[in-house]
Amino acid sequence: MLVYGDVRRQSGPDDEVARLLDAVDAARGLGPGLARHAALVGALIAAGELVQGVADAAFRETGRDAHEGATARLTGLLVRLAGAVWASWRSGFAVGAVPDRAEIARACARLGPAPLEIRLPEGFAFYAVYPEAYAAAAAASGRGAGTTVIGLRSIGTSLGAMVAAGLGSADLVTVRPTGHPFRRGLRLSERLRDRLGPGGGFAVADEGPGLSGSSFGAVLRELESRGIAADRVALFPSHAGVPGHAASEETRRLFGQARRHILTFDDLVRGAERPEHRLEAWLAPLVGPLCAPLEEVSGGAWRARSFADRDAWPPANPMQERRKFLARTAGGSWLAKFAGLGAEGERKVRRARALHAAGFTPEVAGFCHGFLVERWIEGATPLARGRVDPLRLAERVGDYLGFRAAAFAREPGSGASLDALWEMARHNAAEALGDAAARAVDGWRDALPRLGAGVRPVETDNRLHPWEWLVRPDGTILKTDAVDHHAAHDLVGCQDIAWDLAGAAIELGLAGATGQRLRAVVARRTGREPDPDLVAWLEIAYAAFQLGAATMAGQAAEAEERARLDGEAGRYRRHLAARLRVASPS
Repeated sequence: MLVYGDVRRQSGPDDEVARLLDAVDAARGLGPGLARHAALVGALIAAGELVQGVADAAFRETGRDAHEGATARLTGLLVRLAGAVWASWRSGFAVGAVPDRAEIARACARLGPAPLEIRLPEGFAFYAVYPEAYAAAAAASGRGAGTTVIGLRSIGTSLGAMVAAGLGSADLVTVRPTGHPFRRGLRLSERLRDRLGPGGGFAVADEGPGLSGSSFGAVLRELESRGIAADRVALFPSHAGVPGHAASEETRRLFGQARRHILTFDDLVRGAERPEHRLEAWLAPLVGPLCAPLEEVSGGAWRARSFADRDAWPPANPMQERRKFLARTAGGSWLAKFAGLGAEGERKVRRARALHAAGFTPEVAGFCHGFLVERWIEGATPLARGRVDPLRLAERVGDYLGFRAAAFAREPGSGASLDALWEMARHNAAEALGDAAARAVDGWRDALPRLGAGVRPVETDNRLHPWEWLVRPDGTILKTDAVDHHAAHDLVGCQDIAWDLAGAAIELGLAGATGQRLRAVVARRTGREPDPDLVAWLEIAYAAFQLGAATMAGQAAEAEERARLDGEAGRYRRHLAARLRVASPS
């Protein structure tokens, strides 16, 4: 099934340098404390993205990783910023030296006019991968400053810099493993290959390993070919697991031979010895002192708080859920949810504030180094079919979607094109329903150019399921989990608001008369009538995408969760079959 995708943006070098300068200036303008430390991490991430974009541009031009010129200069600046982040963390956020503008200008000179492709570092945006953990793991590894650190682009660029900082400013190079996702390899210049000779030790940094571990495997294979013994190679992954089911035997062997050094978010923050490093201390200035230990509600655990009957629990995909914690204070309870480090997290908290100000979402207490903190609505219950008048629900959902469409417009290319959605829908329909379904999707192909001409991308919600809505005791309907599914680790991204109209039809049953009311409210809010043909096509694409997501999540789930996800996949299969007018397997 086709579900996942990388979040990428095209950007000019001058724009990326400006982002870096803004991030550094933000850190420089703050006094000691967590806010300055978080700003330093934001500057590190911005610099890492710039290094990644420049290094990948050079790679595309020459077909080899070389670590020369602008890439080398910018990598040096990145390691300098990593040192500042590590010094800040070790000092309890008291120390925060940052490079001056002249140093940044020298590193950023002569980047050229060609646009860069920047890939979102997913671990920083979604999965609570904290760069400080890599420096701490490196400092405790026993490796020396003479180690050569190899960062795997994308996120391994910044993570490798933190390993270098933890080792005492060790040498850093970055590489881009390429090829089939399960059989990646390296393409290095002769000069860079010579640097990876048998004379010293090596550290390899990246998120993962994933299903195949082939990115780590590509580096380990190269080092072995250079005569470097396994005991001279240290791996710095994000978790203690081994490569998944798609890993080759060679990758498993190489990965198993190397020493691994791992420090997770739980080790770094939840189990921190120093009080200032603990999440409780980060939250207290926003919500007041906690009167009970933090309660983790990640991985679907929030359902125990929202549903009295376990049999009524909706499905969850624990591997994809953000880390979240319930914080209780004398003034009520608050939900602290990981929203992303640096600029990505700051962008999401701005969305949360705007949505709350418009009356659609819970109160926002603030943002603290990756965590968005919102009011936990005591006494509210998840939306249930039949509990709210359908026309009233259509009015409320229409107001919400109309506000998003008007307030959060995005540029073309911010999400999957209609062609990409068609390819996904055809593939997933064929997988689930056979050749007749694929032929039915083919029937929409010629209409895509006409439909695409009217598409206006916005930051769609992409998550309109009934359990994502709360009904307060006074009847007020609130939307939860509303800030980041348009920028998730999947292929959808930002779409025309018609994508959410399709989601409302399938998830909330807002079709027929209620669907007409929904579309009328959105049109009133936006001044633009939704195209019914576009909505009809996107209902097919939406059902196909959600079918793929539920199917893949079920394959990785434990038995109890798998049963829920299988049921959800069956529901989407029936929706898809009905819209394609083909038979659905029982």
